[in-house]
Amino acid sequence: MPTTLAEKTCTPCRGGVPPLDRAKAEALLAEAPDWSLINDARRIERGFRFGNFREAAEFVRQIGELAEAEGHHPDIAFGWGYATVSLQTKKIRGLHENDVIMATKIDSIFSRWRGLPAGRM
Repeated sequence: MPTTLAEKTCTPCRGGVPPLDRAKAEALLAEAPDWSLINDARRIERGFRFGNFREAAEFVRQIGELAEAEGHHPDIAFGWGYATVSLQTKKIRGLHENDVIMATKIDSIFSRWRGLPAGRM
């Protein structure tokens, strides 16, 4: 049985469920503290820094593989030395637990990328 969000997998969201309220979103983000609530707590976002374009592109590629495996797709902007990842469940126009699950898994990719233990970014 999963004990952290990073150990869970995303479940299909078919809509019809209310988005997380701010309090619940903030509570879940305790497991992804580097992410920010934006757009009235309807989206989360985090910026990542890299030494060059190739590193940023490889990081984005790895997120793409994760997104396909989880069936949950973030919005990503990237360029020379940076990537910005934004998550929202579009079917409910707000946050779902899946968004925070993805955030924790993206944090794990970044931790491995930097050679740091999870939670030490």
